[in-house]
Parts: sequence; structure tokens; C-alpha cells
Amino acid sequence: MVKTPEAPASLTVAIDALDERLSQRFIALDPSGYFLIKVDADAGELVLEHYGNTIDEKGLARDSDTGEVLSCKGGNGLRQPSRIYRGSSAKQVGIQLTEGDGPHPLSRLDHALYLGRELQKAEQCLLNGSAYVQD
Repeated sequence: MVKTPEAPASLTVAIDALDERLSQRFIALDPSGYFLIKVDADAGELVLEHYGNTIDEKGLARDSDTGEVLSCKGGNGLRQPSRIYRGSSAKQVGIQLTEGDGPHPLSRLDHALYLGRELQKAEQCLLNGSAYVQD
């Protein structure tokens, strides 16, 4: 990986503000499910867990088995992932997720772009030894 010089503080502040503003927009949920991204520092890997869901008429994600509304705040610890992807880099996990024999559990381009950004961020945390928090 090529090291790049640090961005000026003013640019970092501007990008952070733009990111925060864009994060407030409406996002349609992917009916193919959602992902939790983790860093397994001991194994030197990124872990991407896929969970299925059903989107109701109000746009809420519901557990496909129980019908319960899924919370963004956590509390899904009892659910088991339908598939787990592991790899040493964002690119490796992304290729597993989108190439080869399907099915591929993504149906929205905005969801795929989001996962790419988050996997890149998780990879940086893995390389830097810092904690990763999924946005």
C-alpha cells in the first residue's frame, strides 16, 4: 500500500462536515439484507456478516423469521448470519461478495458503494491497529 501525505486540517474538517450532512439523507433499505463489518485483528482479516431481512410497506427492516422490526441500535445479537465473508483486504472481500457464482446478497448500487467505503475504512483500521466502528 502506498503512503500518502496527510490532508490539511481544513480539508479534513470540510470533508467530515459534508459526510455528516450526506449521512442525514433518506436511504432506502436493501431488501436483500444488511451487513455487519468487523475487524479480526488476531487473524488479520476483515469479516463481513450478511443478515437477511424483509422490508415492510413502511420501509422498515423486519426479521424474516419473527417479523420483529430490526433496530439500528443493536440488539440483534441472537440472529445468525446467513453468510460470512472473510479476507485480508477490502478488495478481496468485495470480490467474494460480488463476483463468481451467486446469489449475491446485494440488490442496490448505493448499498454496494456503502459497503466498499466501509470495507476500505475497516482495512485502514486493520492496518493501523485502530478500532473500527461501522457508520
